[in-house]
Amino acid sequence: MTTLRQLSYLVALSQELHFRRAAERMNVTQPTLSTQIQELEKQLKARLVERDTGKVMLTPLGREISERARGILSEVEEIKTLAAASQHGFEGTIRIGVPPTLGPYLLPYIVPQMHQNYPNLKLYVKEGKPQDLQLELKEGIHDVVISPLPIKHSDLVVEQLFREPFLVIASPDHPLAARSQIDRTDLKGQNVLVIERGHHMHDQISQLCEDWGASPLRDYEGTSLDTLRLMVGMNVGLAFLPALYVKSEIKNRNEIAVLNVNAVNLYRQLGLTWRKRSVHTTLFNEIASLIRRTAERELPELSVMQ
Repeated sequence: MTTLRQLSYLVALSQELHFRRAAERMNVTQPTLSTQIQELEKQLKARLVERDTGKVMLTPLGREISERARGILSEVEEIKTLAAASQHGFEGTIRIGVPPTLGPYLLPYIVPQMHQNYPNLKLYVKEGKPQDLQLELKEGIHDVVISPLPIKHSDLVVEQLFREPFLVIASPDHPLAARSQIDRTDLKGQNVLVIERGHHMHDQISQLCEDWGASPLRDYEGTSLDTLRLMVGMNVGLAFLPALYVKSEIKNRNEIAVLNVNAVNLYRQLGLTWRKRSVHTTLFNEIASLIRRTAERELPELSVMQ
């Protein structure tokens, strides 16, 4: 009989593609994991893993089964948490995904409030690009994700949180640096640094550059907001950065000039999203409300969406 444990071993192997690392991840010996994978193949009467010297790959069937197994295992964990919550209030571990362009600058305000409201709830936070986070959410790797909007997956619930403005940063010796506020016309022909592809910000700022006549520097795409800031400091070009990042990381305005742009709709929208079938819907709605309340109280840079 196929067991949840065997499915969890297969999922670990699909993620690690290495028997020893998968075994360490599952806290078992390598022979135990290998034997259970073989037993699973025997029960299903199908080959799930291609074994070669120093290399492990899943067969197409193995990949499909492992993807479905992730959803099954995720739902089992949700059922356990739901049962515990019915007796003791919300407790257990919630896996939350956040973009690296937001998480480090928002969560320090949110996590203490969550711990106060839900003292028995533990958070496991993982960063990733928005498009990856949404796919991983559907696969059951995350329970809930904070993500830029819009989200087009019909099987996900979306609760709007807030709008976060973009600010322009420039090197102190840039011609625009002496001005605290600029117009969109001032950006025509300017070189603009953009974060790498896969981030919602990449598409949004690239489209903005096209609309405003600015030139995105495709050869200098940054892997992080810190990288963009450093390249701006070397006067490679301008950059649009989210307000929470600027609040957190740009303390010395003598090293980096921060400019407000006199333009409407210069912001990104963020939302909390989870699977429609999730048993944690009540909790996630409460967390969305908590984030909005905290933003209203402590983060005036944001425009809360009701």
